[in-house]
Amino acid sequence: MIIRSKAPFRLGLAGGGTDVSPYSDMFGGAILNATVSLFARTTIIPNDSGKIKFTNADRSKTYEFDAAAQLPLNGEIDLQIGIYNRIVKDFSKTPLSFDMTTSMDVPTGSGLGTSSTLVVSILGAFVEWLQLPLGEYDIAHLAYDIERIDLGMAGGKQDQYAATFGGVNFMEFLADDKVIVNPLRTKKSFINELNFDLILYYTKTSRESAKIIEQQIDNVKKSDSKPIDAMHELKQQAFAMKKAFLKSDVSTIGKILHESWLNKKQMAQGISNAQIDEIYDSALKAGATGGKISGAGGGGFMMFFAEEVNRYKVIEALNKFGGDVMNYQFTHNGLDSWTIK
Repeated sequence: MIIRSKAPFRLGLAGGGTDVSPYSDMFGGAILNATVSLFARTTIIPNDSGKIKFTNADRSKTYEFDAAAQLPLNGEIDLQIGIYNRIVKDFSKTPLSFDMTTSMDVPTGSGLGTSSTLVVSILGAFVEWLQLPLGEYDIAHLAYDIERIDLGMAGGKQDQYAATFGGVNFMEFLADDKVIVNPLRTKKSFINELNFDLILYYTKTSRESAKIIEQQIDNVKKSDSKPIDAMHELKQQAFAMKKAFLKSDVSTIGKILHESWLNKKQMAQGISNAQIDEIYDSALKAGATGGKISGAGGGGFMMFFAEEVNRYKVIEALNKFGGDVMNYQFTHNGLDSWTIK
């Protein structure tokens, strides 16, 4: 028996950062995101060997353990180990024996929600294998719990819910871990046009999002008015982006992205740098009407909105910086798991 699962990465189009506590607990957060055809993948092959083998296909590295109720974290595959420990503790109650292989279509730390999406993919494989009675909200919340509580990794909530639900969603984040996922009904022609106009660019740099997010959290705890005001604006831009999507108003997308980027840079130091600013300014000069960095900032993927033939001029400008323009399509589905017998 072979169990497989895949979960899509997301583009955070507006409101990013307002899903992070304590801001979301104090003021309520709102985000609009959409999943794309880039995935985190998991394969589990159960066996009776009394061993657990984790293989990271992206790094061509394998880690082997004796099957036990709780495995020690090793600083390299803590996500996989943390998920296993929680599954045994909450569900199977006894050690499991299996081979697990994971892979991702984008590098870790690239700003598309890589860690959280991988957690959702792995959870999906365990849910399929063990036939766990977990719905979409349950899986997303468990993924958040494992990352933020069990493993103490700083971050928000949107990535787990985006990867689990898939599609275009307007999400609200409230106190007491309450999350509301609102799928948006959008016209196919609008999504096709957005796919054409929105350029996804990988800077070939990565960053450790936790440090940026920790500073963002500290700014809120200290009641620093400048970052908090910026986050208020980001939340309003999520509502503006929602309106644009529902009205198929392509012409305002670039403007909202640009305003979001200006506010996002006020949230914490390290979100932008000289290289990112140079890339952004070059894209605008070539005809982009707006853009932003994906995720917490500091590197990874950027996105730019350029209508009509300006798309090609922007791509030409971006190619001078040595990164890659990534081909993608927006997807309707989220987490998907299946069994091969």
